[in-house]
Amino acid sequence: MKSNVDPELCISCELCTNLCPEVYSMGEDGYAHAIEGDIPEEQLSDAENARDSCPTSAIDLD
Repeated sequence: MKSNVDPELCISCELCTNLCPEVYSMGEDGYAHAIEGDIPEEQLSDAENARDSCPTSAIDLD
């Protein structure tokens, strides 16, 4: 499973980076970014929590 953060929806609240820092980080552009490639199995639950907690629904998991 992979994750994507829509920069047009991201408000840089850093909630995802606090909930799942192994998958999400803040980029130099000021927006959250997901790691490239597949989310590690042990991080899937945290990544789903970050997606579900995002106040603007900017995170997708595929």
